[in-house]
Formats: sequence, structure tokens, C-alpha cells
Amino acid sequence: MARPLQLVVLLWTLALLLLGSIVHATGASLACPDWPTCFGTMMPEMTGGVFWEHLHRLWAGALLILFPVAVFLTRRAHPERVVLFRLGLAGIALLLVQSVLGGLTVIFQLPDAISTSHLALAFLFLALVTVILVRTGPDRNDYREATQERRLAWRAGLVVAGLVFAQSVVGALVRHTDAGMACPDVPLCLGRVIPPLQFPTVQLHFLHRVLGIVVAIVTLRYGWLVAARTRSPFARRMATAMAAGVVAQVLLGFASVAGRLAPPYVSAHTLLAAMLLALGVAMAAHAWEPAPR
Repeated sequence: MARPLQLVVLLWTLALLLLGSIVHATGASLACPDWPTCFGTMMPEMTGGVFWEHLHRLWAGALLILFPVAVFLTRRAHPERVVLFRLGLAGIALLLVQSVLGGLTVIFQLPDAISTSHLALAFLFLALVTVILVRTGPDRNDYREATQERRLAWRAGLVVAGLVFAQSVVGALVRHTDAGMACPDVPLCLGRVIPPLQFPTVQLHFLHRVLGIVVAIVTLRYGWLVAARTRSPFARRMATAMAAGVVAQVLLGFASVAGRLAPPYVSAHTLLAAMLLALGVAMAAHAWEPAPR
């Protein structure tokens, strides 16, 4: 039961990130002006922005139950693997901090630093859940040349995941500082390849675009290397998914601006970023082997 529940937690976390993006994209972030209740009750009328905001809270609350149960079952199934248990405890701590940050975003009315930290910690939790899921799964011995192939897959996953995380944090800053339309045209920015950078919102938006190009190039390069030089079916699947995902992510970024931040585009953009992070972490976690003692 441990591993199926871990998969449920992973999918639940992705859905939670999607809901959080919908809440912001639809302007529902303060639809419930109080916390932890919503208009003084845990069961408000689920209409308009309250539907999205309170659903996001309820979904997060369910995760606070699901994940500790998954940690307990994993501990019972793998009592000798202390590291997995410690990761589980770290994840529970992250969820508790996330709950506090979620409350603070409402209490202090969406401060940029807290809102951005809220998303960054959500991505870290997703990475942690992915590691636990992959490390309890089968097929970690399918590399033909163990040292070289594992090293390549580990490095590729780690680099891609790190870049996607950094890009996602910058994207969160773009979103929460209302810089999403600082460059209202694509693929140019204010009609130029390099726009005038005297305004902070333009600087931030342009940084997000440049970093997005870097992420795309690096992901495609590593995806090709892993697919060409690694015999591990798992690593090859992750590499192919990352390459296809990053192309779709660039197109969604363009669509988000062209569609003037329409909620479907923006929300899908956030979800795909989370999926790319999970794919990179999964590849690295699958390839990693502790040094022999």
C-alpha cells in the first residue's frame, strides 16, 4: 500500500499546484478574507472565487493527512531505509510551514516575498515526494555501463531540475509582482530583442524569458544525450518526456502572453513546470547510488 499512496500524493501535489495557479490567475486569492476559516466557517458557499480559493485550502488540508500516512506506510514497508523516513519527516515539516505561509499570504494580503516562497516550498515538496516514490520503486539496475550512464543520467536530471526550479521561482516573482504583461508582445519584448531595462518589471519579465531559453536548450541537449547514450528504459523515458515537455512549456509561455494571461494558459504553464521538475528529479533519483562503504 505504501507505493500506491506515494503516487497518489505525487498526483495530489501536482493538482494542488494547479489549483494554486488557478486561484491566482482568476483573482480569487483573497476571495476568503480570513484564515483558516472562510467567512468564519469551514464550509462557505462554494461560488465564484470562493470556490477556487476554498477548494485549494481543502485540497491542501487533505494532503496534510495523506502524506503522513504515506510516510508511516513507507517506514513500515522499509524499516531499514532510515533516509526515506527522514525525507518523510522533512516533507511533513515542509507541509506545516506551507500551511503557515498560506495563512500569511491571506492575513498580509499577498505580499510578494511570502507568495513566492509559498510556491518555491511547494516545488521543493514535490521534489521530495518524487525522490521517495522513485527510490522505493524497481528497476534501478538497468544501466549497461553503470558508472558512466548513471553519472550522465544523474547529472542531467539534477541540472534540469535545478534550472526548472530557478526558472519557476523567477516565474513566481513575475506573477506576484504583476510583471506578466511587462512585455506584451512575443517573441520580441516591447518590439525589441533586448528591451529597455530601466523598469524593474521589464527586467524581471525579460529575465524569465532569457532563463526560459537557457532551460529549453539545456533540457533538449541533456535529453538527447541521455536518450543516445543510456540504455536504461526509465532514464530514456524521462529524457524524452523532458524534451517534449520543455518545448510545450516554451509554447505555453508564448501563449500566456499572447492570451493576456488567460487562466487556462497560465495554469497549464505552472503545472507543466512542476511536471518538468518532477521528471528531472525522478531521473536523478533513479540514477543515484550511494558510494560504497
